Amino acid sequence: MKEQVNYSPGLDGIIAAETKLSFLDTVQSEIVIRGYDLIDLSETVGYLEIVNLLLQGRLPDAEEKAGLEKALKNEYEIPEEILKILRLLPEKTHPMDALRTGISALAGYDANIDDRSASVNLERAYKLLGKVPAIVANSYRVLNKQEVVLPNKDLSYSSNFYYMITGKVPSAVEEKIFDQSLLLYSEHEMPNSTFTARVIASTLSDLYGALTGAVASLKGSLHGGANEAVMYMLLEAGTVDKFERLLDGKLANKEKIMGFGHRVYMKKMDPRALIMKQALKQLCDAKGDDRLYKMCEAGEVIMEREKGLYPNLDYYAAPVYYMLGLPISIYTPIFFSARTVGLCAHVIEQHADNRLFRPRVNYIGERHNRNVISN
Repeated sequence: MKEQVNYSPGLDGIIAAETKLSFLDTVQSEIVIRGYDLIDLSETVGYLEIVNLLLQGRLPDAEEKAGLEKALKNEYEIPEEILKILRLLPEKTHPMDALRTGISALAGYDANIDDRSASVNLERAYKLLGKVPAIVANSYRVLNKQEVVLPNKDLSYSSNFYYMITGKVPSAVEEKIFDQSLLLYSEHEMPNSTFTARVIASTLSDLYGALTGAVASLKGSLHGGANEAVMYMLLEAGTVDKFERLLDGKLANKEKIMGFGHRVYMKKMDPRALIMKQALKQLCDAKGDDRLYKMCEAGEVIMEREKGLYPNLDYYAAPVYYMLGLPISIYTPIFFSARTVGLCAHVIEQHADNRLFRPRVNYIGERHNRNVISN
């Protein structure tokens, strides 16, 4: 008798882990982060508060936040040898590949690499939160033959990240919006990259290895590459009319349109996208150019009418980053940098109550072949 199997393609609907970190409540349209709604938090706190909430389990008071920022600033510098490695990469290397290389190389500088305790992993998390933005910013600069920008410890965490990328100190509005984008990307339950990190961690591999695998996962166009694709699509069109025609053509050809739909939200708008939509409006109004905002709104109307699909975070984060003057090729590395805290929290949680991930398969190949080729 054939063994009964429960097969769910793509593990759709399968509960793979228990967590106290986050949950996507699609009924209430909430992104729950340790009991708080991320959307509510995005209006009242910044990225560093979310870092403390995810890693320490509570929102910090002013003194704790100052201590956290000081701890991260002490980790801003990356070894010169890692910069040398980045300089050896071919010019056409994608920044996500450079980021993967840089994080992997950091493991060699950890003298306690085999210690998987929560306290040591927490220290590693702070190191990575300090160094990943530097790897993101300066791998891009190195690959584009630009001078490396050293961190400015007089700036806030998010402001310094922006500064290392662009060489410019952001305005107060630019800093707030960039920080808000990092907050929105910080944690999102169990997407592919987080699952990848937890699967790797379940073997009792180290935090660097888990994050290296997560970078590879996030690079995929069905996961993290959507923000870049959205921006190139908007630039290809250039006007509302041309963007509408572009989308109509893609729909007629049954092409996938990046920035719409989500595996979990399905028939609802990603609540994070609405926050970035408001940020885009603010930036467009400030610069007296609302073309991108109107194009995005027009795209929303077409996709809802024709496909019943709604924007995800990447759809509006892309033009926000463009208006902030950030290079398109590092939109996904910025996403990863923001998500570093969530990934580290998941690895720490996985190591604390570990069970090796080892699923089975539904075998659909041949059985009981008997013919043997003889000489």
